[in-house]
Amino acid sequence: MEKRERSDYERGLPGYHDPLAGFGGAPYARSALTLRLVLAGFGFAFSLVVGILILVWMPEGAWLGWVLLGVAVLAAANFAWVAHRKRRGEPG
Repeated sequence: MEKRERSDYERGLPGYHDPLAGFGGAPYARSALTLRLVLAGFGFAFSLVVGILILVWMPEGAWLGWVLLGVAVLAAANFAWVAHRKRRGEPG
């Protein structure tokens, strides 16, 4: 196995997230980062808007509003992480 340079790690190694990478001649798996970014953005926007609307208009269902706001926080964290990976130059 050849020695890797730092630049090899900056973009991500091929097959890093695929435990069976190259097994039986199969190609390396590619992450669909752009799709994941769009879905995280939609999940954030939807959860935030619906969560706030539930808190404002349905006080008896406030627990659901808080759950949706928690989901919005998780979606924002996912969005930030995927954006970081794309900015780093990982394909997808």
